[in-house]
Amino acid sequence: MSYKVLLLEDDELFSETIKDFLEEEEFKVSVVEDAKKALNRCYKGKYDLYLFDVKVPFMSGFDLLKELRSSGDDTPTIFITSYKEKENLTEGFLSGADDYIKKPVDLDELLFRIKAVLKRSIGEELVDFDGFRFDMKRKILLRDNIEVELNKKESELLALLLKNRKKIVTKEMIYDKLWDNDEIISDGALRVYINNLKKIFGKNSITNIRGVGYRFEK
Repeated sequence: MSYKVLLLEDDELFSETIKDFLEEEEFKVSVVEDAKKALNRCYKGKYDLYLFDVKVPFMSGFDLLKELRSSGDDTPTIFITSYKEKENLTEGFLSGADDYIKKPVDLDELLFRIKAVLKRSIGEELVDFDGFRFDMKRKILLRDNIEVELNKKESELLALLLKNRKKIVTKEMIYDKLWDNDEIISDGALRVYINNLKKIFGKNSITNIRGVGYRFEK
């Protein structure tokens, strides 16, 4: 599985070193050099991990993470910092960080810390069945380590069905999960989503409990 990482670092040579190293480990790395660009990327895209330097243009990495956390972004975050004082490190954790590593960075140690953070935040939310793997946090379905394309509502529906495997999921539960209050609920669209999942997992993978809801049989 290839995880997406956003690296915020204004030292171009250092960021290239980290990017090259992580890409060799099969991570997908995007690099930005200031907090404004990082904030824009975070709002527009979905990442599995943030690597933030602290001393960057426009605002500190600490303040950036505070803003992201206040907006509901719980993406795992590791600070890369030259700070050594306990007060600074405490501020980092209070801003919502999961870990930190001091400069100069040992790349093997960085990789170890990244894997540990991802295992805590993501690893326990992987569901394996019939040659498939579904990431409950990222809402990504893999078959033989290749991503299977699902739209947002299909992935949300699959997550709900997997959380309730072998149990009936009522239509009301599905409506609450898939549609916002300002959206028009569509039974026709729901049937399309169900049929698309059946095409992937087999026609007998989901049972229609007439008038009540659906049950995932895998």
